[in-house]
Amino acid sequence: MPLVRIDLLNHHERDHIRDIADAIHRGVVTVLGIPERDRFQVITTHAADEIIALDAGLDFDRSRDVVVVQIFTQRGRSIETKERLFAELAAQLQTVGVRGNDMFVGLVENGPEDWSFGFGKAQYLTGELAVPEPN
Repeated sequence: MPLVRIDLLNHHERDHIRDIADAIHRGVVTVLGIPERDRFQVITTHAADEIIALDAGLDFDRSRDVVVVQIFTQRGRSIETKERLFAELAAQLQTVGVRGNDMFVGLVENGPEDWSFGFGKAQYLTGELAVPEPN
């Protein structure tokens, strides 16, 4: 059950924002093998001066179409799976007009003890939900 945060500038049309969110979800489903309805996304739009995303010394420029993605997920996935996830996200985002230099993805791993789906319980620990196996 990944939780995905998507940050982008507020000049995008609502339909385009949904296209971006759908593209990211397709990438996560394809590579991590999660169910289609296992979708938790928080989308935040920002004023132009509220996202600063330089090139980390890689010598390219980002445009005002930058999309910052944070994926919180269970630990245990291989380096190869993470690399495939990044590549698939780039491919999916390209289909909705987001260039490779305008995507920034951070993966944050945690364990079953770090999730509560409501009611003040850690459902993975109580057994109400099965702990997902990493792909």
